Amino acid sequence: MAFRGKEMMKKLVKKVGAETLTPELKEKLKACVPDSKVVMGRAKRGLYAGRHIQYGNRVSEDGGNKSRRCWKPNVQEKRLFSYIFDRHIKVKVTTHALRCIDKAGGIDEYLLKTPYQKMDTEMGLFWKTKVEQRYAELGQMEVAFFTPEDEDKFEQGFKDLNIAKKEARREARKEARRKMYGDGGEEKGEEEASLEGGGLESHHDDHGWLEASA
Repeated sequence: MAFRGKEMMKKLVKKVGAETLTPELKEKLKACVPDSKVVMGRAKRGLYAGRHIQYGNRVSEDGGNKSRRCWKPNVQEKRLFSYIFDRHIKVKVTTHALRCIDKAGGIDEYLLKTPYQKMDTEMGLFWKTKVEQRYAELGQMEVAFFTPEDEDKFEQGFKDLNIAKKEARREARKEARRKMYGDGGEEKGEEEASLEGGGLESHHDDHGWLEASA
């Protein structure tokens, strides 16, 4: 293995964790880490799906004169949701990689279905190893099933918890207002509420007087 491949392997093992990395995954990484293939510098920090900088000629319309030019991939910075990690992953991807992710059904499925040979960047190999490692951990966990009655209880508990949180936030706002304005703030609020109520009552009285006069 060339020096570049050895350095990339060291970085991947350090990021993933040498203690949690299984021997099978380690052998896959060793076999698929590029040995001497040159990869664009910024492609190491994203998912490019094989799209890299290309070089060619710019041909003029009149004389057919040629001048060297390059084509850079269309790179976008996106937040892709990972169901297995239950969070968003902020990563730089090409539009081709986005189409591949949509076709696969998500970032997790794309990383699992894409073979190691096509993951020619350091970040791609890192996330693919992390996803496979997470799936292996979930496969060893025990799964518990709940009855519909238990699910209803859980749902009601979440609703009660949300109500309690709203009440706590309301009390915190009242306490902050009391500290900021003192007792006069509450009295002022009560006076405004009474004035609003009085205005409504006078409005109703005016309607009654008009009906009586008519």
